[in-house]
Amino acid sequence: MPDIHILRAHALGLPAARKLAFQWAEQAEEKFDMACTYEEGDTSDLVSFTRSGVNGTLKVTKDQLELDAKLGFLLGAFKDKIEGEIVKNLDTMLAKKTAAKPAAKKKA
Repeated sequence: MPDIHILRAHALGLPAARKLAFQWAEQAEEKFDMACTYEEGDTSDLVSFTRSGVNGTLKVTKDQLELDAKLGFLLGAFKDKIEGEIVKNLDTMLAKKTAAKPAAKKKA
């Protein structure tokens, strides 16, 4: 069982969720020195991430994001703080995408 499991529902659809996940992966690489790989699929995408002390996946579908991460011994001591930062980051990104979606429809 993963040390961190985060599930977030959304109404973005796969193309917009895919963009959000790609941005998340870029941030993880820049801020936390993660090595990320992104695999696109027909109905879902998978971001795999790793660095010393942590590895996991972010599964992206048309209506949800599911993050599972396994923390090493040293990072395990900071589980609550790490999980809180991930939740905050994902929620902020989702809020921005959700707010931008209606604005884009109004322009059309």
